[in-house]
Parts: sequence; structure tokens; C-alpha cells
Amino acid sequence: MSPSFVFVVILVLCLVAVVGYLGYLAEKKRREEMAELAVSLGLRFDPGPDHGHDEEYGHFEIFRRGHSRVALNTMSGDLPVAGRRCRVVAGDFRYEVTSGSGKNRRTHTHDFSYAIVELPFQAPALLIRPEGMFDKLAGVFGFDDIDFESEEFSRKFYVKSPDKKFAYDVLHPRMMEFLLANRAAAVDLEYGRVCLADGSRRWDAATFQRQLAFAGQFLELWPEHVLAALEGGAGHGA
Repeated sequence: MSPSFVFVVILVLCLVAVVGYLGYLAEKKRREEMAELAVSLGLRFDPGPDHGHDEEYGHFEIFRRGHSRVALNTMSGDLPVAGRRCRVVAGDFRYEVTSGSGKNRRTHTHDFSYAIVELPFQAPALLIRPEGMFDKLAGVFGFDDIDFESEEFSRKFYVKSPDKKFAYDVLHPRMMEFLLANRAAAVDLEYGRVCLADGSRRWDAATFQRQLAFAGQFLELWPEHVLAALEGGAGHGA
């Protein structure tokens, strides 16, 4: 074995060690910033694994992907959101996807951040997310989303709800302007819980704070008559 080859091997190992250490420091700093944010908001912070998260929130498709699912770096507690006390859960989620078999078997790990606001009342399901290429293709074959008077909004967002009246009431002109100006990755309302996530990237502490602020602004724009009907337990449209 030549001295030059040994030198290259040692150099590569040193580079790997340096990259690994820098990654460790970055992860440590991020956890510390998330813990500080949690304290400032009056929330609890738990960096450890929560293997029951996907069962608790399995009604959101984003938490049913892959296998070996686990939540990490979880902030939780109650916060005032749009003038109402709401339970909030936010943090990171990890899952694995395995493909191939035998020598070609590969496992890929995926991480993303999320924020969930639990409303103090039930509401119809509502999904709002940026429209993609497959949504446009589905529309060609008649599987269309809900369209609105704003052509720009209808072009840029995919909206789905079993209660179209609820969707039209919530997505009034001011709400559409707000969503166009603040392009959230996805807003998914299921069983009285609003989930914000894009399923592809992790957020820093500042982004978590912005997402929670976005949730508050989103709920503040709901019309009073809709909130009154939902909080009164009469159901939407009563």
C-alpha cells in the first residue's frame, strides 16, 4: 500500500469526521433554538422520539407515509390562537421508505417539520395546497378541485372539501388574498385540527414561529357567522 494512498484515506476519514461534527453542532444549535422558542411561547419541548404520533394524527395523510415513523423535537401545549385557547403540537417527523429487494434493497429516510393547531370545535374537512401538475391532469379527466371566482387563486391552489359551502365561506376574497401573499405549503383541516406541513423539509425555529403566526392569521380570517355556527354546535350552514 503506497504512502500516497494511505494519505488519501486518512484525508477522506478526516473530512468525514469534520463534516459529521459540523452536522452535530448544527443539529445541537437547532434543538437549543427550538427549546428556547418553546419556552418563550409557554410550550413544552421534548427532543426525544414519540412513536405514537402517527397513530394520534393518522387522519393526516402526511403522517401515514412509509414505515418506522416517529416524531422528534416536539413542542406542545396551549396557545391563544385567533382569540381562542387551542392546543398546539409542532416539531419534526421522520419516516423511512424501502425499495427494491436483495442486493438492490435500499432504505431512504425522510424528515420534515409540521405544526398542528387543534380547534376548540369541529369543522368540515378542508384541504388547501399549491396546485401541481398532476392536479391539472386530473382536471382534464374531470377530477377537478373546487374553483373560485379568483382565476389566479384557482390556478395556483388545489382546494378540496366535502362541504363546498364551507369552503366558499372560509375562502372569501380577503382569505384568498392572504393565501396568495403567504404561500403556505399546505393547510389540511381534519377532525377539528389544522395541520401545516410540506412533507419535504425541516424548519428552523424562526420558521416554526412564522407558521404558528400564519395559523393564527388564517383562523382570524374565518367569517364570524361560520365560527358562531361551529362553536354553537349547530353545524355549518345551520
